[in-house]
Amino acid sequence: MTRAIILGGSRGIGKAISNSLKSIDIEVFAASKNDIDTSNLDSVKKFVQIHNQTDVLVLNTGGPPSKKFTSITVEDWNKYHNQLFLGFCTILQNIKINDDGYIFLISSSIIKEPNEKLIISSAYRAAFSEVFKILSKEYAAKNISCINIAPGPINTDRTKELVENIEEYKKTLPMKRLGEPDEIGNFVKAIIQNKIKYLSGVVINFDGANSSYIF
Repeated sequence: MTRAIILGGSRGIGKAISNSLKSIDIEVFAASKNDIDTSNLDSVKKFVQIHNQTDVLVLNTGGPPSKKFTSITVEDWNKYHNQLFLGFCTILQNIKINDDGYIFLISSSIIKEPNEKLIISSAYRAAFSEVFKILSKEYAAKNISCINIAPGPINTDRTKELVENIEEYKKTLPMKRLGEPDEIGNFVKAIIQNKIKYLSGVVINFDGANSSYIF
């Protein structure tokens, strides 16, 4: 049976992906923060000793709070360097992805449009996306597809934490609504279920036409 490991699988986008994959008889391990805290490298090392092989890997984690650059501390930089960058690098160095598998990175639209209120997230998510792009060529030799999904405004607790007035915010969006986590879950399911392999090394902007960039 195909096996999937989903980080941040207990809530939001991770949970939606987990539920979608379970519906097509994939054996899913939906890891919560109790299973792995990517900001803690000891936690990451313990996790990969137990979960060291899979067919599908979903790299997903929450992000830092909104902070002005001048108020960011050294502790903040260190924590989120681990959570958004080094933790993921360590995971990819230690978890074997079986041939013909998939790796999905859940990043953010800020990798293309940096946000001054989310400068830590903008910096580290973009940095890991660069690593992921480079590695996609190496994984391609084993027919392993690497897909970077960059969500925009999605109906999650994270969005509600960052946006002061959700209802007013919705009015500013092209579709006048937030995206639903299930839409991302069903997209991931469709890729795997239909064995779409050549879509690799790409960034999928999942933002309801909210962004202004082309590439």
